[in-house]
Amino acid sequence: MSLSRRSSRSRSLHRLPSRLRPLSRDASSVDPLDIIKTTTHLSGQLEDESGQESIGGYRVVTWKSYVAEQRERVPEFKLAKDLPHSLQDHMSALPAKYRNSEIGRKVFEAVIRQATFGEPDAPPIEIFDNGVGDEVTPQWEFVYTNEMWLGEGVPPPDVKNLKSCGCVGKCDPKSKTCACAKRQLEWLQHYIDADIFSATWPGSPFVYDHRGILQRPDCPIFECNQFCSCDDDCPNRVVQHGRRLPVHIVKTMHKGWGVSAGAKKIPRGSYVGIYAGELLTEQEGEERGRYYDIYGRTYLFSVDFHHLKTGMQDPDDWDNIYVVDAYHAGNFTRFLNHSCDPNCSIYACYINEADVEKPLLVVFTTRDVDPWEELCFSYYGDIEVREKESAKDHAVYALCRCEADNCIGRLFT
Repeated sequence: MSLSRRSSRSRSLHRLPSRLRPLSRDASSVDPLDIIKTTTHLSGQLEDESGQESIGGYRVVTWKSYVAEQRERVPEFKLAKDLPHSLQDHMSALPAKYRNSEIGRKVFEAVIRQATFGEPDAPPIEIFDNGVGDEVTPQWEFVYTNEMWLGEGVPPPDVKNLKSCGCVGKCDPKSKTCACAKRQLEWLQHYIDADIFSATWPGSPFVYDHRGILQRPDCPIFECNQFCSCDDDCPNRVVQHGRRLPVHIVKTMHKGWGVSAGAKKIPRGSYVGIYAGELLTEQEGEERGRYYDIYGRTYLFSVDFHHLKTGMQDPDDWDNIYVVDAYHAGNFTRFLNHSCDPNCSIYACYINEADVEKPLLVVFTTRDVDPWEELCFSYYGDIEVREKESAKDHAVYALCRCEADNCIGRLFT
């Protein structure tokens, strides 16, 4: 995945949808004879006249039947055209003196807290006023969100074709029947056959160990999804549980706003967050990129991970389909700065999406991160490869100020 150069899941069945209501509207009128009148299935289960399992006129809802119905439904998703902006417009219209006050900072932090309701274990994100510059908060130019908002022409998530496991309890990496383990291994087999890494590692074939630490970086991640029967504390559920590490938004001396770690050391392979925003078609990304070039900065990322090109005779023949734009919508990850010696990287992760062209862009640490150290990743991907490439005419270049020993001197803004 590269920077564009063109410029809690709930499995509770306590509240069932209306279509899962009892077949009998009056529970008190159930006649014992109704049970006798039902047809006994060969397996011993009772069915009503429609062929659905029932007891005394009430539907029997199993996890299997629930999943089967949910697969046929259009999943919930958000459209980019529905992004709210009234609060942002109001705050932007206020005097700079108010926006850069302590009250302004508290309002910004409150917006962040409201948007992280799906991450119950996430420590609050603070905006540190370190006295650098005049701004107390970032500009109110975007909607803070941890979700993906689909642009025009982007189809809803494909949940019908999700491969889901039927494991009881936690998934066992050594299981021969776990569908999720098989799927992950299928996508890793190419790297194993090419001797890029060994055939076994802690937690293999899942990419996480029992602590949720990423063991196989630079590879696609396939987590258990909403239709899997395994427990919520399955070791193959990490990204979907949200951020658990403290991070802070801070102003830097030469790079604008950035993100720093908290007071504790962050281990290598730790999940940081999702690069959230709008998921756009390549065409719309191209159009926006031209405007961003004029403006002087871009938050566009091409979804062009190398595993999407696996099996092609000439990877250059592969056409990019989607891009992610965090300009109008995003979270703290949009403030991650570039470094030629990064401590983070972005990988493809699939949870409730069967379309391999539409992964989540997730951030993990690539080495141990010291307390209060700035979190950065490479806008170029592989620095050694990118520094050999010539500059593209559209690119928004600026002097790189990462101060790394291997700094190549320029970056995309």
